Amino acid sequence: MIKQIKYVVISIALATVLAGCASTTNKDPLEGINRGVYKFNDVADRAVIKPVATAYKTVTPSPIRKGISNFFSNIGTLTTVINDLLQFKFAHAFTDAGRFVINSTFGIAGLIDVASMDNIEKRNEDFGQTLGHWGVDTGAYLVLPFVGPSTVRDTAGLVFDTVTSDPITYTHNIGEIRLHNQLRTAQLVDKRTQLLDATDIVDNASIDPYAFLRDAYLQRRASLVQDGLVPQELIKQDDGDFESADEDETAAK
Repeated sequence: MIKQIKYVVISIALATVLAGCASTTNKDPLEGINRGVYKFNDVADRAVIKPVATAYKTVTPSPIRKGISNFFSNIGTLTTVINDLLQFKFAHAFTDAGRFVINSTFGIAGLIDVASMDNIEKRNEDFGQTLGHWGVDTGAYLVLPFVGPSTVRDTAGLVFDTVTSDPITYTHNIGEIRLHNQLRTAQLVDKRTQLLDATDIVDNASIDPYAFLRDAYLQRRASLVQDGLVPQELIKQDDGDFESADEDETAAK
C-alpha cells in the first residue's frame, strides 16, 4: 500500500511540475525523440503486433472477439468510476458503477454488454482527464514505446490508473505473474485488432502519419477532458491558427 501511495504522489508531482514547464505554444518540443520512438513502434507493429492482430481477427469468430473486448472494457469501468469521483461527477459515478455491476453479473463477467442493451451510457474517464479537469496542463507531447501517443499529464495519469484501479495489475501484485502476462497480451492484441481499419486509413490518407496522429490525439484528449467540447485553440487550420469544430461545421454548410 505504501508503494502504491508513492507511485500516486510521484505521478501527480510529475504531471504538475513538467506540465508547468512545457511551452504553451509548442506542445511537441521533443519531436525529434518522439519521431524516433514512433518509428520504433511502427517497425514493431508491422513486424509483430499487427500480423498477430490480423491473424487473431481472421481465426477468431466475431462473437468471441466481441466478448473479449467487452470483458476488458468492463474492467476498465473501475477506472472510470474512481475518476468520476475524483472529478466530483457523483451522478456519473453512480451510473458507471451500476453499469459495472450489471455487466459483471448479468453480463457474465462483462463478456456481454447488457448495460448497453439497456441504453445505459458508457463513459471513459482516466486520471489524465482528471488532472485536466482540475486545470493541469497537458505538458509536452510524448510517444511512449509500445503504448503510442501520450503527454506528460497522460503518462502520469496512466501510471496512477495502472497502480490504483487496474484489476490486471492486482493479479501481478498477488503473485499471479503468468495470468498477468496473459491478460496484458490479450488486452494488447484486442486493442490492436480494434485499430486495424483505423491505422490503414491513416497510412493511406496522411502524408505525415506522425503529425496526423499527434494532432488527432491532442484534440481527442482535449475533447474528453471537456466532456465532448474541443477547445478552440486545439483545432488547427492550415495557416497555423485555430478554430472551433462548430465553426468548421458552419463553414461546411
